[in-house]
Amino acid sequence: MSKIGEAFADGKAFIAFVTCGDPDLETTMACVRGAVENGADLIELGIPFSDPTAEGPVIQGANLRALTGGVTTDKIFDMVRSLRRDVQTPMVFMTYANVIFSYGSERFFSVCREIGIDGVILPDLPYEEKEEFLDICHTYGVDLISLVAPTSANRIAMIAREAEGFLYVVSSLGVTGTRSEIRTDLQSIVEVIRQNTDIPCAIGFGISTPEQAAKMAGISDGAIVGSAIVKIIEKYGREAAPHVGAYVREMKEGMASC
Repeated sequence: MSKIGEAFADGKAFIAFVTCGDPDLETTMACVRGAVENGADLIELGIPFSDPTAEGPVIQGANLRALTGGVTTDKIFDMVRSLRRDVQTPMVFMTYANVIFSYGSERFFSVCREIGIDGVILPDLPYEEKEEFLDICHTYGVDLISLVAPTSANRIAMIAREAEGFLYVVSSLGVTGTRSEIRTDLQSIVEVIRQNTDIPCAIGFGISTPEQAAKMAGISDGAIVGSAIVKIIEKYGREAAPHVGAYVREMKEGMASC
């Protein structure tokens, strides 16, 4: 079992996403610690990219603020080194293939191993092209986390059989962002996953309330929340960490009955 499996070992996992460097890396570190102290089981760290195609306006805005503030991949690596002095919770990067290509794939994954990054999520990487990164991920012990979308249809079983770390189930079509309701037949998608792998699956895109988190965790092995957390950080800026912590605690408590 990879370290990511630990996030799901004690029941339903709450996975928190933050954009690194929004509004600055000190705030990102404080928010990560606040999330972990209040029950987050896994942290997704977004490496900003100038053209984040999977993201809605909230996370696009965070990317822009972080890049304008001068964040770089190397500065994010240094931030993770600092976090790893006291944070043992599994952490994964969510970014785009171009970020890795421009940095140098070998160098990128080598540093991931060195600083304790457990996996990467690349929403712009088509399933058919994942071989491009798979070998190098395996060389450095980093899980390449696959996404399953409502449009994956007859490929869900195939994606599930080859999954690593956990499967990121996209709740609905379109980009990230909070939604008032999620209508996709996620139960059927998760059933196909369960028939083909023991790897846990978590649902993301559009989850913002404890009720939604509980519903999604009831169907799957966990809930992923990004835009709602990024909105809190946008609202409170450098004072966001306690507010993020309180929100994570509320979400985690909402999932406790699952």
